[in-house]
Amino acid sequence: MPTPYPPACLSTSRTHRLLPFPDWKAPFWGSRKKGNDLQLFLIHPGPWAEPTVQGYKPTRRLRALGGLAGGATLMALWLRWLLESVPVDAPMPQPTVTILIWHWPFTNRPPELPGDTCTHYGMASCRLSANRSLLASADAVVFHHRELQTLQSRLPLDQRPQGQPWVWASMESPSNTHGLHHFRGIFNWVLSYRRDSDIFVPYGRLEPYSGPTPTLPAKSKMAAWVVSNFQQRQQRARLYRQLAPYLQVDVFGRASGRPLCANCLLSTVARYRFYLSFENSQHRDYITEKFWRNALAAGAVPVVLGPPRATYEAFVPPDAFVHVDDFSSARELAVFLVSMNESRYQRFFAWRDRLRVRLLGDWRERFCTICARYPYLPRSQVYEDLESWFQA
Repeated sequence: MPTPYPPACLSTSRTHRLLPFPDWKAPFWGSRKKGNDLQLFLIHPGPWAEPTVQGYKPTRRLRALGGLAGGATLMALWLRWLLESVPVDAPMPQPTVTILIWHWPFTNRPPELPGDTCTHYGMASCRLSANRSLLASADAVVFHHRELQTLQSRLPLDQRPQGQPWVWASMESPSNTHGLHHFRGIFNWVLSYRRDSDIFVPYGRLEPYSGPTPTLPAKSKMAAWVVSNFQQRQQRARLYRQLAPYLQVDVFGRASGRPLCANCLLSTVARYRFYLSFENSQHRDYITEKFWRNALAAGAVPVVLGPPRATYEAFVPPDAFVHVDDFSSARELAVFLVSMNESRYQRFFAWRDRLRVRLLGDWRERFCTICARYPYLPRSQVYEDLESWFQA
């Protein structure tokens, strides 16, 4: 079989092809005996050296090696040229997703929504608008349930573009949500605090934090509760009445006749060791600002009444709160709180060394989250029985 030729690069103005070195032959090993020792050496045949021991000259050998090295260099340069000449595609710009909010939650005057609104929340290529004239072109339309429930807003069913995803949005509990049976087979996606929502938006969360641990406010009082809607039939009202004989609870808010200004709540609660984070109703994943803002952000230990302990532990460390379900009676709970020593109390704040509270109460941020989920949500999905899903 003939010895294969190594490649060499021949470059012209229009072509690049591989050609052989015409006079190249494979080197081979020679041997000679000197005394009792057998010596081996490499012989390069061809025009660079004679294939005999006596005729072999080191100078020609070096020239041969230099020729091989030169060929390898040419090959490397040719490969580099090919790689550099391949055009690198620039990243394709992502198309802007337009989210139309049909009626802004709880107001007839939506906020200003400049084009870069969602970039402030870490989401590019996302546009929010409250301009209903965009109905035909919007990528998705959001309907807040409260305005549908009170008939302030109606669904434009006769104008709905084919295939356009509609989003049902609500942060209220099922106890305060009515009329869902009217919306069978209409909405494709849901936005809520429920973890199984298509667009999951909790009231708050803990985020990693690497800065200095914030100083815990000095505590001079035992327990606080801010309540605006106090109804005797509610479970939280009954629990408060059971606690009152054993635990000093200072009650604030409209229901008590001691309202707090918006900027006063956190500074007021910060003076208390505990805060009663009693939800007005107990439902799946329903953990509101009563826990995230009024207690954790203020620097008080939350005493929670709401979903089971396991639900809270999906959001925060298990030693960051007190759950009423851990006690057989209100009296047992009160004794636990009143008799707690300082060392045990400080353990409730161990998370503050590495985590911080992030409140998610801005509706603009909530709606921008739709863009982050938009590429991954099924367009053909329809909630045939939205009421059964939300009440579960």
